[in-house]
This record gives sequence, C-alpha cells and structure tokens, in this order.
Amino acid sequence: MVKPSIPKGTRDFGPAVVRKRNYIFQTIRGVFELYGFQPLETPAMENLTTLNGKYGEEGDKLIFKILDNGDILGRAQQAKDSRELGYLLCEKALKYDLTIPFARYVVMNQHEIAFPFRRYQIQPVWRGDRPAKGRYREFYQCDADIIGSNSLMNEVELLKIYDTVFTKLGMEGYQIKVNNRKILAGLAELVGKSDLLTDITISIDKLDKIGAGGVTNELLNRGLSEADIKIILDFIAITGTNKEILDQLRKVFEPSETGLKGVEELSAVINNPYTQFNTEPIIDLTLARGLNYYTGMIIEVKAPETVKMGSIGGGGRYDDLTGLFGLPGVSGIGISFGVDRIYDVLEELQLFPATAQQSTQVIFLNTGDENAGIAFQYMMQLRESGISSEIYPESSKLDKQMKYANKREIPYVAIIGDSERESGKLSLKNLNTGEQQLLSLQELLEYNF
Repeated sequence: MVKPSIPKGTRDFGPAVVRKRNYIFQTIRGVFELYGFQPLETPAMENLTTLNGKYGEEGDKLIFKILDNGDILGRAQQAKDSRELGYLLCEKALKYDLTIPFARYVVMNQHEIAFPFRRYQIQPVWRGDRPAKGRYREFYQCDADIIGSNSLMNEVELLKIYDTVFTKLGMEGYQIKVNNRKILAGLAELVGKSDLLTDITISIDKLDKIGAGGVTNELLNRGLSEADIKIILDFIAITGTNKEILDQLRKVFEPSETGLKGVEELSAVINNPYTQFNTEPIIDLTLARGLNYYTGMIIEVKAPETVKMGSIGGGGRYDDLTGLFGLPGVSGIGISFGVDRIYDVLEELQLFPATAQQSTQVIFLNTGDENAGIAFQYMMQLRESGISSEIYPESSKLDKQMKYANKREIPYVAIIGDSERESGKLSLKNLNTGEQQLLSLQELLEYNF
C-alpha cells in the first residue's frame, strides 16, 4: 500500500481554511468590481514559447514544464544539453503568473476588447521554487490590470486598490513601497552600463536578503567596477521623506533625462492631490522587481513588521508587454495580491472575523422520525429566509449530536422533542452562552442570529 501524500509546496485546504480564503477572495473581488474591473480566466497551462524568456534569468528557471506525450526517448536522444532537453520534451508549461497569459489573451482578442481594458483575474499559478514559509509551488494570485492607457491616473487607482483592500482586511502596519524603473535605468546610465540594467536590478532586488556586501559581490561578478558599485550603493542609500528623496533624486539625475522622467512620474503619482490614502506609499530606491517587462512605476506591498513574511503584493507599469506577441505600443499597468501569504498574515494576527469562519448557523438535532420530519420543515423555512442550517441525519444519542455541533463550531442548536412538538414550538440553544429559549416557528424566523 502506498502512503498517501502530496507534492512539496502544495497543500490541501479543509473547510475552515477554504472559508477564510474565500473571505479574502470576496474582499479583493468586491474592490476590483467597485473599481470597474472585468473578470477574466485563462488556462492552467500555456505553450512554453508563451512563457519562456518573459521573467528574466531567475524566473525562467522556475517555470513548471509539462512533459509531452509521444516518442519521448527518440527526442531526448537529440538533445545537446539539459536545457535543450527541456524544450525537446516539453511544448507546454503551467502558467508562472497571470500577467503574461493576460497579454497573450489581449493580443488574441484585440478586436473584441474595448480599450482601455480593465480586467481582474483570480486563479492559481505554479512555480518550481524551493518551498518555505510563505513560499509555495502552487498558489493563487489576484491580479488587476489596466491596458491600453498611458495615464498616470491608473497608477494612482491601483495604489488605492491596495490601500482599500488591506484596510478592509483590518491589516495595520503594512507598507506600500514604490519606485520607477526609469529611475533604475537612469542609474545604469550614470555608471555607463545601460546594457547591464537587468543585472543591476536583479542584484539590487536582493539587498534585503544578501546585504550590501552580497550585492557588491554580485555586481562585481556581473562585470561592474568598484567605482560603478560605489555609485549604485550611494544611490540606494538615499533616505528621507518622499519629498526629500525626490529632491535628492532631481539633483542626482541632472545628467540623465531617463532618470528625471522617472522621478517626475513618481512625484506625480504619490503627490496626486485628489486621492487620500489610509497608508501613504513610501519611495524605496532598493525596490527593483527583477521581472524584465516593467518599464515605469513598480510597486510592492510588505506585510507588517510583526509578521516575518515579506512581500504580499506587487506590480508595475509595462509599456510594451503585448509587443512580445506581435501587438506593439500598448501600455499597461497591473498589480497582484499574494493570497496565500495574506492568509498567513491574517491568521497569525488573528484578523479573520467570526463570519469568515462560520458556515452552518443552526443545526436541528434528530430526536426521532416524527420530530425529525417537523425539524426538516423548519430547517427548510430557515434556509428560505437566508439562514444557513442543517439537520443531523441519524437519530442517535443527543450527546453525540451535541459533540458534533461543538466540533463544527455551530453556534445554535434547535431541538424538537415530544413536548416541543405538542406545544408547536422548539428549543433554541446558544452554544456560546448556554442560553436556551422556547420559540415558535415565527419567532425562530425573526430571531437575530
């Protein structure tokens, strides 16, 4: 007999967990709909050619490839190395994120879409990552994108969506960090290494994990000189309020038109006079986000410092993502919520409301066929009134039925015994307080559960 198991980095979700996850999904979906975004779904798998080369050197390594059917052995013998072997044996892959499949969808359906297209998507994605706390191989993303518009108003709206969702979830102490890829491109210009922009951003993005020394070693290995690295480290060491950072950046980027453009875009977004934030965005010059397709503002949401979790959301502006599939010049911006990490944060901080952990509100105990028949009718009327209820299916010992109700954390138990049946009433017991009342059916239907 094989011992049952599941792959590392994946999880089963029991009823209590699914209810809490649904609470997160419903909160996010409600805000997306409130902001006028339309729902979209794409397949679990994409052609490997759709995904490969879109996530940078590090990301491409994490794509889950799907082994083809057919003459696998024959094709394998043609491979020159392990990399080529993967392409010979795999034409499809599980989607790494929701953004690239979205861009593919836009290109394929460009004549049916009304631009700017505001879409949201809530689906699982897969990455061949090393499992750890808050890091899974299968996890859900909740994305919102606006494509077909260059307006910086879109950046403001997406920042406000983050602010609204995390406020509704009751999460205090989260941080919305922002930067702009044009600022990072300007930095690469200052050191005279524009061709190494990707190498620079990948290294900077690891600062909080490997420290300044680690970043220095990485940059040296990527071909930068010690003088270049000093300019980079001095740059990411700039601190202060948002205004102070912007003022310093304007001076730093006097020789770089690209850098100044990024500074002004960033300033226009965070200083928008028409939007109030519960949690103000913070400029973080170490924020780089290694994905190659970002071209403008980049965003990352950090969990409260009391929880060791890191990023719980992120996104940014991409000016030509659809160009990868033959539709150039279409600008877009998107954000993503890391639902699994958000769940872990809410669970650790005990922020899930009681309503998110409860399904059945009333259970009718089974005291025999005739009484159970009446209880069944009452139960159906409760359901018609919108009250979630059920009946214990067997006429077993009441102690057993009560233990079942307690284990399920059902707050109310309804009992119809012989005396209740004869009086046309029922006993309703609140398991949280121990209070018990004798109610008519009408009183039951009007009860404030």
